[in-house]
Amino acid sequence: MTDAPRGADAGEPASSASTDAEEPDPALEAEGEYLGELGAPLSRHSPFVWGFFGGLGFFLAWWLGSTVTSIGPTLLLVVVALFLAAGLNPAVEFFERHGMRRSYAVVTVIVVALAAVALFLVAIVPVITDQVQSIGNNAPDWLDRLQKNQRVQDLDDRYQIIDKIKDYIAKGDFASSLFGGVLGFGLAVLSALANAFIVIVLTLYFLASLDKTKKALYQLAPASRRERVTLLGDRVIAGVGGYVSGAFIVATCAGISSLIFLFVVGLGQYAVALAFVVALLDVIPMIGATIGAVIVTAIGFAEDPKIGIACVVFYVIYQQVENYVIYPRVMSRSVDVPGAVTVIAALVGAALLGVIGALLAIPTAAAILMLTREVVVRRQDHR
Repeated sequence: MTDAPRGADAGEPASSASTDAEEPDPALEAEGEYLGELGAPLSRHSPFVWGFFGGLGFFLAWWLGSTVTSIGPTLLLVVVALFLAAGLNPAVEFFERHGMRRSYAVVTVIVVALAAVALFLVAIVPVITDQVQSIGNNAPDWLDRLQKNQRVQDLDDRYQIIDKIKDYIAKGDFASSLFGGVLGFGLAVLSALANAFIVIVLTLYFLASLDKTKKALYQLAPASRRERVTLLGDRVIAGVGGYVSGAFIVATCAGISSLIFLFVVGLGQYAVALAFVVALLDVIPMIGATIGAVIVTAIGFAEDPKIGIACVVFYVIYQQVENYVIYPRVMSRSVDVPGAVTVIAALVGAALLGVIGALLAIPTAAAILMLTREVVVRRQDHR
């Protein structure tokens, strides 16, 4: 007694376990419409299939990359707005802790911030404009004093550097020549104002809906890890907000101390403008404070060598106080980044996005280090 074909049921006729070859239809053969047997389906492991879908994936990645590159300036504005919203969020939380609803707290912070900007524009900008104009008017005289130096005279005799600088200053068209003429300068100003308006509007929206935005993003995490993702995300946002607030405090200290020093040392006619420059540049990590000190010291030497020496002494001492006293105390609760990482992050950020990249580099590096310690290192410790 022979066994039934393997894989066939006992009650199944043997004809049901036929071969894969399909029998030709006699009717189709008679009519001459028979086109042969069906071939095997195309294997998913075929080199053609791999090549096609690989090329399709490469094209999709290239298209997405080019799209992101084309909207890079817009994405940069969004990132700056998020950065500012995170920086203003501690002030909103301060009002919330004192019993104010978040909507009212957001409105209060926005009104205070806009009032501060308006007060600055009304009270400080005219003074800065007059003092900058005074600096421009006195610059040729400073160059004449500089020209008396023997080494400078030798260089000037060869290349006529001083005369070219004096002519350039006397014309008074720094901005127009820098931006490509009057029309180019006007377009640059309009573009800057439009970008500032967009950033302000986005900052207001992000600040008002920060809690909802965070919850929506945290919902994307798996339920088993959502609590941990929420805690880590809140810590990152708190660190960014603390860094923004701390940077503002450190820059304010630099500006106020410079203002007082300049009035005392005899540069009162330029004090407000130079103090504003120092405070603005002090926000830039690593090199901003040094650039501001160099600018003030150069004007001090041009005015009087004794004033220049006093500027050198003051800023050398102040930099040590800021680096080892003010900055660590202000930033101790917001960011914890080693010095080498700070330098590397600032250099990489400046190379990628310029000044904005340098500003975003330190809180970004702090967030990456925190996530590395809390996720990667702890996972390695449990293995």
